[in-house]
Amino acid sequence: MRIDVLTILPNIFTGPLDEGMLRKARERGLAEFNVVDIRDFAGDKHRVTDDYVFGGGPGMVMKAEPLLAAIEHLKAGAPGRPRVVLMTPAGRVFDQALAWELAREEHLIFICGRYEGVDERVREAVVTDEISIGDYVLTGGELPALVVIDAVVRLIPGVLNQEGAAEEESFSTGLLEGPHYTRPREFRGMMVPGVLISGNHAAIARWRRKEALRRTWQRRPELLQSAVLSPGDRKLLEEIWSEEESALPSPAPGMESGGGEER
Repeated sequence: MRIDVLTILPNIFTGPLDEGMLRKARERGLAEFNVVDIRDFAGDKHRVTDDYVFGGGPGMVMKAEPLLAAIEHLKAGAPGRPRVVLMTPAGRVFDQALAWELAREEHLIFICGRYEGVDERVREAVVTDEISIGDYVLTGGELPALVVIDAVVRLIPGVLNQEGAAEEESFSTGLLEGPHYTRPREFRGMMVPGVLISGNHAAIARWRRKEALRRTWQRRPELLQSAVLSPGDRKLLEEIWSEEESALPSPAPGMESGGGEER
């Protein structure tokens, strides 16, 4: 996959793209990163990339000319039709489904806006996707672009060391992941659940699925509405609900349902 990033602050990407999984993806030839300084495509000696807002108002707007010139340059040197992604609070909220969708592409171009955003004509002319990473405002699109890049690149086959690892993670199955443990078995009086060291693979798989369902129900219950649940999953949920109900403290004397006197 080829990933081009358009920004006026290219140094923001120097560290993240050269470390960890993203560096390994590049070294393995699975991802190519190209960070482009938009100022290089400005048509004046001062390399201006922003200007005042038509109609008045605070802030500045990123100019269409250098952005379109940069994108046309990138498209000219690449086969196929890339997805051009504008990072913006007004975009589709990024999720795992969209990460999988983008991971199937051969070429992505990210536009990192600044100030009050980009000239609307950039959207109309070249943008294919508008993406937001959440309902809050940052100073620019660079950090959101890095979030999306990280989430997408790790889904490219061969990037993660273990086959199938990405499919088993939180949100990939519609559920949160359950708890994980490593050595030692006992730490400060806290023990690893016995089933995980039993060697019974069927029991371990059942425990993991049940704990994923439990954690999802406890922390993100709305995910259960859209998750694909088997009859076995529903049986596990019934077990969880029964266990949670039995774990609730008994009501204090006189506080049982119907047992208190109205005063």
